[in-house]
Amino acid sequence: MEKGQKEQRIAQLVQELLELIGDNPQRTGLQDTPKRVARMYAEIYRGYNPAQKPNITTFPNGEDGIVYDSMVVDTGDFYSCCEHHMMPFFGKYYFAYLPHPKGKILGISKIGRVVDYCAAKLQVQERLTHEVVEMLGDALGGEYPPLGIALVMRGEHLCKTMRGARKKGEMVSSCLTGLFQTDSALRAEFMNLINQMK
Repeated sequence: MEKGQKEQRIAQLVQELLELIGDNPQRTGLQDTPKRVARMYAEIYRGYNPAQKPNITTFPNGEDGIVYDSMVVDTGDFYSCCEHHMMPFFGKYYFAYLPHPKGKILGISKIGRVVDYCAAKLQVQERLTHEVVEMLGDALGGEYPPLGIALVMRGEHLCKTMRGARKKGEMVSSCLTGLFQTDSALRAEFMNLINQMK
């Protein structure tokens, strides 16, 4: 189904949904809502579109004359929708990796782009955490993969805050590979860093 056909079908379904929940889709404030929702879905669920997958730029370690062998840390915001209630969950991510001295270095903006792409579909936070690590690990892989990758995600889930339990709470998920999994001192250093970034 082509993009225009998909948007038209989604708009029809949203109009039906508005009627089913007891509202009038013809009233002034809702007349364009089905079309807006259809366009919004194309944006916030772009993670289902392989054409939207980010190109992950990497550079040979040491190419600029400096070999990076220490922890590289990046942080940012993320937004997704839970697959159980189709409600948003959002928060901050904390990513780190240890480049292999003969391996690759990530373009720093690519981390956020991968997080955004993996988050742009119906998700659970645990799977999202693993998918980000897997995609970035694949980009850094090869003959000399990184010595370790770590990702911690802290998210608020509106399916808990707005409905059901109606309690605000933070969910924390993590995925650790390589030395971050086996070296307790390195893991503690990473956790200490991200606690300072809150």
